[in-house]
Amino acid sequence: MSKIDVVMPQLGESLTEGTIIKWHKKPGEKVKKDETLLEISTDKVDSEIPAPASGVVTKILFPEQKTVEVRTVIAEIETDEDSAVVVLGPAPAAAKQPAKGPAPPPPAPVAAQRPVSAPAPGRFYSPLVLTIAREEGIPMAELEQIPGTGEGGRVSKKDLQSYLEQRKQGAPAAPARSAPPSQPAQPAQPAGRAAPRIESTLKHVDSGELAAKYPPPKYEILQMSNVLLKMSEHMMKSVQTSPHVWGVHECDMTRVDTARRRNAESFERREGFKLTFMPFICDAIVKALKQFPLVNSSIEGDKIILKKMINLGIAVATENGLIVPVIKDADEKNFTGLGRAINDLGTRARTKKLTPAEIERGTFTVTNYGGFGTVSGVPIINQPQVAILGTGSIEKRAVVINDGIAVRSIGYFTLGFDHRIVDGALGGSFLETVVKLLENFDDNQVV
Repeated sequence: MSKIDVVMPQLGESLTEGTIIKWHKKPGEKVKKDETLLEISTDKVDSEIPAPASGVVTKILFPEQKTVEVRTVIAEIETDEDSAVVVLGPAPAAAKQPAKGPAPPPPAPVAAQRPVSAPAPGRFYSPLVLTIAREEGIPMAELEQIPGTGEGGRVSKKDLQSYLEQRKQGAPAAPARSAPPSQPAQPAQPAGRAAPRIESTLKHVDSGELAAKYPPPKYEILQMSNVLLKMSEHMMKSVQTSPHVWGVHECDMTRVDTARRRNAESFERREGFKLTFMPFICDAIVKALKQFPLVNSSIEGDKIILKKMINLGIAVATENGLIVPVIKDADEKNFTGLGRAINDLGTRARTKKLTPAEIERGTFTVTNYGGFGTVSGVPIINQPQVAILGTGSIEKRAVVINDGIAVRSIGYFTLGFDHRIVDGALGGSFLETVVKLLENFDDNQVV
């Protein structure tokens, strides 16, 4: 038996400490390699940290809610394994896509036709395997189909490399793991989508003065999580910094809805995830930002910083609060590339697999409150950006077209902008461009 030291990982170059939110294992309990050992929170993001080796947790050196400096030993695992990685952390961000243009065709017809499924609960992947998969553009649903030779059917680096070699040569892939047939595309607007239960993740606290003011059982006092505290501070600072102005445009999404439905089955079969409205909206935003670069800028003092890249933030609601992962160089991705990035970042945001670098350096943000049935809203700018686009629910509505009544798929888009540099004319022109791009969407863009 050998001892493995588990250390507090450094999840970003500027981070010097992390707070232990929850231990998933207790001393004396067994843990499998890559199984979640604990959750930590930094001033940027919450992350689940996997075990570096299989074995028994012998010591936990710091309790929950304790803030610890990076590279400090926080636990010990007794293991029979010969070696293990001791510097823990989520896999690094996906490699940057090299060029614009249409997405490459599937490398082999056989591979493209494999059934896909949702990620299987309990199947763990090492950070190395996840890194290779992201760099090679393999979605999670495709990764789930690769047979593994490791413990419990786990996919090893060798398994993945063998699969990639077969795929490059156009050879039939190894038999896929059994999976249920893919489900038909969902309706355009899901009914009754459940919101993340944030309150269920907060801890009860007994606070002297507050407890006297709000006595149980009619009241319960909860401690705000680190994510909620940071979001609160960030939003207050934004309201105090930027003179917010909002503009709302109606958008006829009928052409987009038709294109989405027509391509839903083939897209899901090819990519392993459902085709939603978000890639369409993000594609239009990127095109509009190229036409109106001032909307993709920031302010420092009396200077305007024009950004030559488009880093698109996508607000994601999680059970711990709102988080905004960023699609870096979104202007260098085609429609399918944007769809892949949205799905990947959204999935990892909800499963605490993001790194701090993946929520930094955004230049423009889009937030989709329509997923919860909200028709319209007034989003707060994500500092230091100067604008944010909020999308409401897309629903069938009766509208007037050429003096006649027609039923169309309508959504309301709200642009919040910083009136220090974006006036009503610029903000309105930008939002109108986004709307026109969507209303005149070309079905050939879905590749």
